[in-house]
Amino acid sequence: MPHIRSAKKRNRQNIVRRSRNRAIRTQFRNTIKQVLGNSEENPEELLKKAQSQLDRAATKGIIHKKTASRRVGRLAKRVHAASSK
Repeated sequence: MPHIRSAKKRNRQNIVRRSRNRAIRTQFRNTIKQVLGNSEENPEELLKKAQSQLDRAATKGIIHKKTASRRVGRLAKRVHAASSK
């Protein structure tokens, strides 16, 4: 445990930020699973939602901008390949 007041505050901030980041990360992971798993719902709509969540996570610094772009591209590729069959 830290003894310095600023270090205690930093620990409190880290706890709050970690929980927020984990919530956002869990949210977009679940959306990606919905896009890949649901064939009865509209995959285009779910893809749009997943893209929005990934971009939002990238702007908040939870994941890197290029990681978000790569994931969106791969996801779109799979959705379009599945819909063209």
